[in-house]
Amino acid sequence: MQWRAIGQLTDIPFGTLYTLFARWTRLGLWRRLLDRLRRTWRLACGDTAEPSAVVIDSRTCPAAPSCFARGVDGGKKIRGVKVHIAVEKYDIPLAIDAAPANVHDTRGIVPVLRQFAGCGFQGPAIGDLGYRGERLAKAAETFGITVRPIARGRKGVFIPTEIAWVVERSFSWIRRYRRLNTIVERTKEHLVAFVQIAFISILARHLKRFVPQEVSA
Repeated sequence: MQWRAIGQLTDIPFGTLYTLFARWTRLGLWRRLLDRLRRTWRLACGDTAEPSAVVIDSRTCPAAPSCFARGVDGGKKIRGVKVHIAVEKYDIPLAIDAAPANVHDTRGIVPVLRQFAGCGFQGPAIGDLGYRGERLAKAAETFGITVRPIARGRKGVFIPTEIAWVVERSFSWIRRYRRLNTIVERTKEHLVAFVQIAFISILARHLKRFVPQEVSA
């Protein structure tokens, strides 16, 4: 909802709410909280804290004229932005970025690769056939990452290959958040923050359901 509406519901000036959100975004609080919850969830599932492989993909969203940048996705005929993410097998993102919709996936995913490579990840990044190309392969090699393009469909039918399908579930989760369906954010950093907050909300509910099960067991 709008910042002014949130202020009326909470009896807190909307300027104060927005200032706190912007400050916490600038300090990287949402990113750190999401990383902590992601590691906690992986350990609770009996897995290692860090993944050995990730899945990369993008989602094109319509954008309002006030958005930080807009472009036309020629394939989907949508004027807006693309949200690029890299997720692990539990559908939680390690890195998120956004770009105008007319930026090709092989270019838009490079900042995402740089982000989680900076966290020490070295392994395969699985994507669809849109991530083919020597330029992307060379850029990924500089980060110690191998991009593996695989076919996820045949004759218009989706095929769940390896763990590549998990990113589709990640996108279906964030479609439930109204603010992430039509982008109105004036800065890319705030859009990324709202995606992180959405996954923080999802993980918090996962962990809340997991704790009573563990206690009863």
